[in-house]
Amino acid sequence: MAANTALLHLGKNRFRATNVAPQIVVNVPETKVSTLDNGLRVASEDSGLTTCTVGLWIDAGSRYENEKNNGTAHFLEHMAFKASSQTSVEILADIIQNSTLGEAEIERERGVILREMQEVETNLQEVVFDYLHATAYQNTALGRTILGPTENIKSINRNDLVEYITTHYKGPRIVLASAGGVAHGELLELAKYHFGNLPSIKKEGAPVLPPCQFTGSEIRVRDDKMPLAHLAIAVEAAGWCHPDTIPLMVANTLIGNWDRSFGGGMNLSSKLAQAACHGNLCHSFQSFNTCYTDTGLWGRPLEQLPDYERLCSGMYWLRD
Repeated sequence: MAANTALLHLGKNRFRATNVAPQIVVNVPETKVSTLDNGLRVASEDSGLTTCTVGLWIDAGSRYENEKNNGTAHFLEHMAFKASSQTSVEILADIIQNSTLGEAEIERERGVILREMQEVETNLQEVVFDYLHATAYQNTALGRTILGPTENIKSINRNDLVEYITTHYKGPRIVLASAGGVAHGELLELAKYHFGNLPSIKKEGAPVLPPCQFTGSEIRVRDDKMPLAHLAIAVEAAGWCHPDTIPLMVANTLIGNWDRSFGGGMNLSSKLAQAACHGNLCHSFQSFNTCYTDTGLWGRPLEQLPDYERLCSGMYWLRD
């Protein structure tokens, strides 16, 4: 009888979180957004804290690169840290407007990036994701790596960096955002002072986002000296603005990840994790949901012994 009473008690309160949700939304600080004359947007959320976080986002990156300048955006990311200022907003302004782009700094960062590429090539999960993108988005910007090919890294010069900045760093493509203890009016005045001289977009408009067509395909790189097979399977998913984005994020969290070192056995919450554990299907798996503006990838990477029957079993469980 006590058990029945407990169940009844839980039943009465199972929607409590749903009932409280509107009140939580009411308590969330208002997000204020203003636009400067040059199109730059300023967004803030004042939660009354003693500190705040400030960030600058630019609608640019490797998606706007081609085969010739692939790697330029990442190169600029390295050069950005060579700016020199004091306050947070001033630092951000200095980074995108006053970076020196000196030849000595460029050569130094070129070496850093080449070493970074060597490190990436030893990270098999990174390599698998590069191959996944290369085959899923063949001959498009998303199919190329962020770092770019070695020949590009060795040849990128100051003119390439300046051209990328002047093409993409425009007011309407930039957002200055802050959250914490921040007064919107003060942030807006700082933005006007430090970013007000940034150019707006010319009459011909901003660079068009290159389309990236998803191609269902596969790529295999065989190395019999490796003890494990590293693979990933994915389907085309939704872009950031698609209504299915949030459900896919929830599904991604529910599937989660598993590693054989976790243990757990029958107590594992995921059916896939239980199957992987008891069937010895793989050494580990994860779930990922990668979103871009207009497309995305949803799937799972895994590691397992290079055994064909195990591979087929693993694919069966991943599919279901």
